[in-house]
Amino acid sequence: MTMASSIVSTLILLLLLLLHVTSSSAAGIIGVNYGRIADNLPDPTKVVQLLKSNGINRIKLYDTDSTVLKALAGSNIAVTVALPNNLLSAAAANQSFTDNWIQSNILPYYPSTLIDAIAVGNEVFVDPNNTTDFLVSAMKNVYDSLQKNKININVSSPIALSALETSYPPSSGSFKPELIEPVMKPMLSFLKKTGSYLMVNAYPFFAYGANTDTISLDYALLRENKGVTDSKSGINYKTLLEAQLDAVYSAMDALQFHDVKMIVSETGWPSKGDSNESGAGEENAAQYNGNLVRRVLTGGGSPLRPNDPLVVYLFALFNENLKTGPTSERNYGLFYPNEQKVYNVPLSMEAFAVSNNGSKAEVAVAPASGGGDVTASTVGETWCVANGRVGEEKLQAALDYACGEGGADCRPIQSGDTCYDPNTLEAHASYAFNSYYQKQARGSGSCDFGGAAYVVSQPPRFGSCKFPTSN
Repeated sequence: MTMASSIVSTLILLLLLLLHVTSSSAAGIIGVNYGRIADNLPDPTKVVQLLKSNGINRIKLYDTDSTVLKALAGSNIAVTVALPNNLLSAAAANQSFTDNWIQSNILPYYPSTLIDAIAVGNEVFVDPNNTTDFLVSAMKNVYDSLQKNKININVSSPIALSALETSYPPSSGSFKPELIEPVMKPMLSFLKKTGSYLMVNAYPFFAYGANTDTISLDYALLRENKGVTDSKSGINYKTLLEAQLDAVYSAMDALQFHDVKMIVSETGWPSKGDSNESGAGEENAAQYNGNLVRRVLTGGGSPLRPNDPLVVYLFALFNENLKTGPTSERNYGLFYPNEQKVYNVPLSMEAFAVSNNGSKAEVAVAPASGGGDVTASTVGETWCVANGRVGEEKLQAALDYACGEGGADCRPIQSGDTCYDPNTLEAHASYAFNSYYQKQARGSGSCDFGGAAYVVSQPPRFGSCKFPTSN
């Protein structure tokens, strides 16, 4: 590396570090849906402990059950509650109804229970009881009732992707014409005015199952793939979920609502399914949820909204044995009712492991019953690995710094040495970043490189290369 290239690389890295520091909210947020259509779930007080022990600090409910809200008091777990579809008509007709609902279902628990949002209805547009006409009026009345009590809680409503008339390519996303004037425009206007966000339930599982001939399973599971290029925008999408979200953003843009944010209020993958439910299974569920959590927590938004970090609520906390429909409906849970994991998925950056998958580092996830090639964690030890999502230019600049001024031991990644293979930028950068991190005694901020690296709690494995824990 020449002196000139070293100076340029250093300047680029300093710029990346500055950008990272000034963007304190770069990392996304993971929450979990806590559904309770079952007769065998643990007591809510035990559920709160389960949430805490797994680093889950945001949940979404489908009602305002008093035993659950009381159990959550003082837990510092943020909660989204719901006003069910069957109450929309009454909520829309008279604000005295929503006044009373707030008095009975919010005030007794708030603020010791951190209620931060109210979902008014759920997938109302596909409700067989035809409650669509009541939605926006109900949302407005709930909001006004909160304001009467000087409570600032977001009010929104989860929509399904079936609200879209067109979802492919993402840049052509549009809402169904019959929804635009009666409900989408007034709802988006309400969300913009109140500073709230659109809730979207997005399931790549369903899109994959309906289009296995044209949609790659790797694309649906957020695994390495060649991506799908939007012929109109030129954007190459690496994950089906991001393509789905950008289709919704495009639909909002078409209505001139460019500044309304979005959260993913539901997404998941079933660990079991019927014979005709393509893709259902433990391994795929572990891959989808594990790779998604890593994607969210390493920061950044979708291609159309890169500066809006993803907020995603996984579906669901438990398998729910009383749900009707196909087998998959009862098998979306991260946990069995006995609180054992259905499969191992880390829910925080500290819990991530990196497994050997060719030349790419992916989340080490496997069925809890065994079967995955997961390296056992060594208590107290951590490593630093490259974040491949930042792009080759940023990775190369950070690698040049680590091997140059950073003083990392990069001899093992030179041609012919022990860690040269796999010969990929991500593998070499991971080794260099970890060497620097260990030389800095794993100090705070020493595994960052302007967002190009992150800490894992199990040994990285690229080929046969062994990453040191000290230098």
